[in-house]
Amino acid sequence: MKKIEAIIREDKLVDVKDALLQVGILGMNVFEVRGHGRQGGITLSGRTGPYVVDMLPRVQLNIVLSDHNLDRTIAVICQAAATGNIGDGIIFVYPVEDVVRIRTGERGRDALMYPDDIDFRASEVAS
Repeated sequence: MKKIEAIIREDKLVDVKDALLQVGILGMNVFEVRGHGRQGGITLSGRTGPYVVDMLPRVQLNIVLSDHNLDRTIAVICQAAATGNIGDGIIFVYPVEDVVRIRTGERGRDALMYPDDIDFRASEVAS
């Protein structure tokens, strides 16, 4: 299992969420964050002159999924989040040792599955 931590522009959240839902990624967490990457922020003009805003608002998506869904999910995020401009975002991938669904006690891949998710759809096609 892997955890994707994607930091994207706020205005691309709906596009990314819709694209993920379309391929069957149903479970995710979203956080409002601030930060900057290589660009170091942006320079704005004010009445008293230019000033730098170096902590820009972004959205962080956290998704835990099966290893075999990783590349497809990353591709979907990249396609939906891209504007072609500096500051489009970044994706981090982490290993996940275990997952436990509190309500049922399910562990591992079983704890990650939802009706109509990407793995459920794949199992229906294989049947």
